[in-house]
Amino acid sequence: MDYSENILGTIGNTPLVKMNKLVADLPCLVLAKYETFNPGNSVKDRMALQMIEDAEADGRLKPGGTIIEGTSGNTGMGLALAAIIKGYKCIFVISDKQSKEKMDILRAVGAEVVVCPTDVEPDDPRSYYSVSKRLGEETPNSWYVNQYDNPSNCKAHFKTTGPEIWEQTDGKVTHFVVGVGTGGTISGVGSYLKMKNPNIKVWGVDTYGSVFKKYHETGVFDENEIYPYVTEGIGEDILPANVNFDVIDGFTKVTDKDAAVYTQKLAKEEGMFLGNSAGAAIKGVLQLKEHFGPDDVVVVLYHDHGSRYVGKMFNDDWMRGMGYIE
Repeated sequence: MDYSENILGTIGNTPLVKMNKLVADLPCLVLAKYETFNPGNSVKDRMALQMIEDAEADGRLKPGGTIIEGTSGNTGMGLALAAIIKGYKCIFVISDKQSKEKMDILRAVGAEVVVCPTDVEPDDPRSYYSVSKRLGEETPNSWYVNQYDNPSNCKAHFKTTGPEIWEQTDGKVTHFVVGVGTGGTISGVGSYLKMKNPNIKVWGVDTYGSVFKKYHETGVFDENEIYPYVTEGIGEDILPANVNFDVIDGFTKVTDKDAAVYTQKLAKEEGMFLGNSAGAAIKGVLQLKEHFGPDDVVVVLYHDHGSRYVGKMFNDDWMRGMGYIE
């Protein structure tokens, strides 16, 4: 009989799916690494389990402990599923720009959710970075995950996502394109793929209001680049330790409007009901057209599921209110 011992055994081994209508003008084969097949419907399940297992192994996370993390929603979901199986409590700190669905889903799996304002500096005591760190210091028998700087984040993708892409493409992958937030996915996958073939190009998708693209190109952390943006799950106003700029060949920035519009297009033209960062990712691929040739195999990773965004990017009243559609 073929079955998993528990839900955590279903993490990983997600399919590659050929993109068709949206990439009809590109000269290359575009394949989507479809991470919503993970049990928590996102790529973050991979690193959530790895971070917990590593923290258990070295004693940072003790039996009956409380897991504390600042999350845009998906890492929290992955941590919560593992916590249920392993017997931990969870407190997640989330910014108020995240969708209501994300907050409701975290509560549905038993987590306590603390909501913080988005439009404050990272070192402001009200920011979700500061609040999650403070809760980690104040809560007895707790472990503050810190996905931004936790090396287990990258490790998960070096161990699983990268090798899967290599094997599924029979080593023919030439480009890897992915939205960048904590940096774990691009750095872990990128490191593995470049180890197998140094000629593979690794592209990050960034958003306007985030520091990554300019920092990569100039080495300057420009605070003038930082301003509030709508796109969820990618971009940062800090430089996480997990972003290994040495394995990234370049960034392309996608507007909030394009990310939202292409999130709808993925559903309506490809039958792919995906999250906001997937819209940014496929628009990023289209913007990189000049870098692709007829023999290239481009793998784009889609982080999470459309169910997290039914009140926003999949709500035409919201889209009209934002000026994204007529």
